Amino acid sequence: MLTKRAALALPIGLALTLAMPRPSRSQSAATKPVATGADVLAASGFADLAGKRVGLITNQTGLVGDQHLADLLSKAAGVTLTAILAPEHGFRGAVEAGKRVSDDADPAIGVPVFSLYGATKKPTPAMLRNVDVLLFDIQDIGVRYYTYISTMGLAMQAAAAARIPFVVLDRPNPLGGEYVAGFVLEPKLSTFVGQYTIPIVHGMTVGELARLIQGEKLLSGLEKLDLRIIKMKGWQRSMRWPQTQRAWVATSPNIPSFDAALVYPGIGVVGELDVNEGRGTPTPFSLVGASWLDGSRVVAKLNSLGLPGVKFESAAYTPRSIPGVAASPRFAGKSLVGIRVVVTDVARVEPHEMGMHVLSAVVAEARAKKVERLFPNLPMFNAIAGTKRLHNMLTAGSDGAAIIAAWQAEVAKFKTQRAQYLLY
Repeated sequence: MLTKRAALALPIGLALTLAMPRPSRSQSAATKPVATGADVLAASGFADLAGKRVGLITNQTGLVGDQHLADLLSKAAGVTLTAILAPEHGFRGAVEAGKRVSDDADPAIGVPVFSLYGATKKPTPAMLRNVDVLLFDIQDIGVRYYTYISTMGLAMQAAAAARIPFVVLDRPNPLGGEYVAGFVLEPKLSTFVGQYTIPIVHGMTVGELARLIQGEKLLSGLEKLDLRIIKMKGWQRSMRWPQTQRAWVATSPNIPSFDAALVYPGIGVVGELDVNEGRGTPTPFSLVGASWLDGSRVVAKLNSLGLPGVKFESAAYTPRSIPGVAASPRFAGKSLVGIRVVVTDVARVEPHEMGMHVLSAVVAEARAKKVERLFPNLPMFNAIAGTKRLHNMLTAGSDGAAIIAAWQAEVAKFKTQRAQYLLY
């Protein structure tokens, strides 16, 4: 049984449930935590699923209170949970990024667990053979290259082919619903780490995004899909995660906290350089270091920009191997003097723009040090960026401001495109 207590029993950094900052007493009295689509469905007694055989795409984040949705469905009267389908990192979120996830079974529930990050990334007809309705309940973090939304799209295609309804149990976008940033994906660079022609930070919930994917035909074969969204209660577009008053559950091994999720849209891109981005430390994506990096000089340069909601500090640290989380982080065992990202105002920080300033500063430092092979996997860098323009601009010496300016028109166009699909 995958309860919050069970998650806490796993090794630190795997499926750890972290407490968010406590609201003041007056805030607690005046407001309630946002109710997710799963909360709403459970509160109804699963009425919409009566008499149905249910397939559930989920992981460790699929909690309703302190219980997992899979546990609740397995006990619900008139509902038969016949299959669990697991994305990257597995059903319990304990598999390191990029590592194959195997099929499994949950002995407490007695239901097969099928991998969607192994031999196939799309549900097969065999997986859906005994399924009348397919549910999606995963906490996403609002970034295009975070693969859960790619899993969702492929599952939508599979549900359409099987002629069964696809139900998204909506959850908050931790970055909020107003903040949109980054280059829009160029179709020729579409991969599993970037599948849709949307900006890196899209500002949509997974339910809204599913509507966009179908409505804008971002994937084929969805014209007749019976898509249903169970909406949240109490969520507003202006909310970032702390305002939802929900506890954070590690969404993947290297996103153990909202702090990591908040800076990931920027430092996740920086991490595609030959640097350490905090993997192998307790604070992934809050650090950037390399053996050749002069942290003090980069920190001074970044702080001189006066970026909103963030400051930078020099940081000495040594990445270590953490099995199941970061088994082989870059520069493992080496003492580094790099930079630490310190968020001073959650509401004001623009994490992707911040990341572009860090990226350009680190590239400039590498150029000054004559670093070779700064982009160890250029195809992956381009896939994450969704364009070759970012690499070209960095190579030409563009600074963060120029990079940010380059995507403004396409972000404005996307905001107009997405408007009809917003639910909140």
